[in-house]
Formats: sequence, structure tokens, C-alpha cells
Amino acid sequence: MRTIPLGVSNLQVPTIAVGCMRMNRLDRSDAETFVKTALDEGLNFFDHADIYGKGECEERFADAVSMNSTVRESMILQSKCGIRQGQFDFSKEHILASVDGILKRLRTDYLDVLLLHRPDALVEPEEVAAAFDTLESSGKVRHFGVSNQKPLQIQLLQRYVKQPITANQLQLSITNATMISAGVNVNMLNDEAVDRDGSILDFCRLHDITIQPWSPFQYGFFEGVFLDNDKFPELNAKIDEIAAAHDVSNTTIALAWILRHPAQMQPVTGTMNVERLRHCAAAADIQLTRTEWYEIYRSAGNVLP
Repeated sequence: MRTIPLGVSNLQVPTIAVGCMRMNRLDRSDAETFVKTALDEGLNFFDHADIYGKGECEERFADAVSMNSTVRESMILQSKCGIRQGQFDFSKEHILASVDGILKRLRTDYLDVLLLHRPDALVEPEEVAAAFDTLESSGKVRHFGVSNQKPLQIQLLQRYVKQPITANQLQLSITNATMISAGVNVNMLNDEAVDRDGSILDFCRLHDITIQPWSPFQYGFFEGVFLDNDKFPELNAKIDEIAAAHDVSNTTIALAWILRHPAQMQPVTGTMNVERLRHCAAAADIQLTRTEWYEIYRSAGNVLP
């Protein structure tokens, strides 16, 4: 499995992350098979969050791997905190309590990466900084990042937080590519020119922050997947054509489209299907041509000026 550095850290990670949001849907046996398959494919980076299954997903994962110190060293664990029922909370008290809960459920002494899960309108960056300092000095968290944040939100944090922001988890797929289309349609009077995120793609590239695209196969906001979907006939025809040319699945090509971008992104898979996970892993070995990338981009309805 191809690896990339996570931001400016010394942590080398697989170019594909395994999302565990739906792990509580698997029984222990199926969860064991799923995690073993991931590790066999070189996918040892697992993405969690304290709200996934209300913590049950982290517990199911720990059960599936029979977590112990030896097993722990074979994998990279990332989790997220900050979402509560009806609110977001980046207070020092909540961050510290959340991490303690995460570590208990995962049965580990430390997280490789902690992300702040979506922006908190009431964030006090001094509190975040104090929480990060405590977590780093105690050895509970080694690297830090954010989720769905714009450049100025990250810069506000960085004014107080001394640890590098290594990652930013953002929604991106072929059909949800506004962070790309806004850059393509600069200075144009069309909807695609609307900059909805403050040029976060360019900002992350300039500051060596790894973008982790979530829902790489979804359209809309969890409305469904675009692959084999009658709503996207032209897109699926083009993906299938290119998949046949490379002798791989449409899943592989859809993920390879994200990996082709020179920003060195680390997409987060969401599948709990073992065979589909293998198809995701295969994307790391596919290098789409510039022509293929743009053909897929345009077939999804994305506009070139």
C-alpha cells in the first residue's frame, strides 16, 4: 500500500483510510474479518469518532482486533470529538473527557491522531490549546487535526495551538467537488464559481495539511451513492468505460479519481463490505491520466468555463 506523510508530521500513513462509522452494524465475527482484510491490504489507518454508534463502533473495533499492546502497534488510530446532542463543544473539559472515553472504548493508551469534529461556533481557541497541550504532554494524543474547517478557522486555532494541524477532514467526491470546481471557475458568473469554503483546498496544500475526503462515493449529504445509480447515467457510463480499460471495478476508479489529485489526499472509506474494501485498496495502484480525470469530472455535470 502506498503511503504519504500526514501533514507536516513524521507519521507515514496509507493513502487510503478505513472509516469505522458503520462498524456497529457488524457482529464480532464479521468485524474480525473486515479488520483482518483491511490489514492484509495494507490499510492500517482506522478512522473513528466518539459519536459513531454512540461509542459502540469503537468498542466493536477493539473487540474485533482483541486489542492489546502488540496489536496496537500494528495500526494507526484516529478519532474525532466535539459533537454533542444538538450542539458542538470544543471546551477543554469536553475534549479531555471525550478522549478519555475514546481511549477506554478502544482499549488503548493513546491516539495517533485526534480531530476536532466540525467547527464549534463558540470555540475558545485558548481552551483548545490547553486541551491539546494536556493531551500531548500526557501521551494520550500524538497528532492533531480538524474536520470541515475553513482557512480562517484553522488560522484562528493556530494562533493559540502550538501543535501542527496535520489533517482536515472534508466532504469530497466526484459529485460533491465544490472545492475543486470553485478553483476551476475563477472569475466566472456561474454557480460553480461560488467559493463555499474559502479556498480550503489551496490553503491545505500551501500549509501541508492532509485533506481526508469523507463520503467519497456519496452525492448530496448522505443521499446515496452515485455508483450504479440511475440518477447519474453519463457519469456511470464514463466510470465503467475507464474501469474496463484498467480492468478494475467502478469503485476503484471513483476512488482513484480523488487520489489522482496532486494534493496527496487520504480518502476515508465508509464501506463495511470486504470485497468493496479490496476494490478501494486497489485504487492506490491506479494512476488516471489527465484526460481520464477530466472526462470523469465533466461527466458528473461539473462545468469547465
